[in-house]
Amino acid sequence: MITLYDHPFSPYAQKVKISLREKGLAFETQMPGGLGAGGAAGDFVEASPRAEVPALVDGDVRIFDSTIILEYLDDAYPQAPMRPAAAAERARVRMLEEVMDTHFEAINWGLSEIRWFRRAEGAAAEALFAAAKAQTEGFFAWLERQLGDRAWFNGDDFGWGDLSVVPYVNGSVGHGNPPAEGSRLAAWLARANARPSVAACVADIAALNAAGASMGNVAELVEKGLFKREYRDHRLEWMIKSGGVEVVLKGLERDNIRFAPAFG
Repeated sequence: MITLYDHPFSPYAQKVKISLREKGLAFETQMPGGLGAGGAAGDFVEASPRAEVPALVDGDVRIFDSTIILEYLDDAYPQAPMRPAAAAERARVRMLEEVMDTHFEAINWGLSEIRWFRRAEGAAAEALFAAAKAQTEGFFAWLERQLGDRAWFNGDDFGWGDLSVVPYVNGSVGHGNPPAEGSRLAAWLARANARPSVAACVADIAALNAAGASMGNVAELVEKGLFKREYRDHRLEWMIKSGGVEVVLKGLERDNIRFAPAFG
């Protein structure tokens, strides 16, 4: 049985779950304790030294990082393949994934930083919301061009290109920034969300929210020191470039974060 260390809110973990489900692989998920509070330990940290989800355990194999996990799954379990057959097409969908993972994701993360963590309020928050909306619409236009006349970002069939996009676009919808009605991107999103592999991820999020684990009280947890922000380079870059330098500095001070080596 494959074990996936997961958090339903993580788009990176969603990518892996979609691939596992598309391949028909049996797996179990575990939500590590201590995420966001600096208390992660045990087998999870053995599999993921940075204490980040997703991490996958398959027998004696332990892998972290969503892209590396996706590559492993396609190599170890080639049916059904998520990558296109042609080298150029594989490069195209990997570039899609790179943009979504390190540029688009930062916008949604930044919105969460403001909306849930309340790192900025008033005019400062509104300015960041406006910047995020404009940037999201710009990426939507880019995604429309990437999709073109294809049924799927991957080509003729759903695959890597699609699972790399759908968690993030769904995240934008959750933040109130959906693709324009009647657009090719909106039609693609409806098709993607109709797939059982994607719908199951949406259901995972709904189940977690129903259990009372929504982000609604996270600002209070931050104030009490029970939740710390995990800053990563692409998220820092987005916040700084979008006018949120003070958000970063105040967050670092509030969380009492000190930059230190990740290992040792």
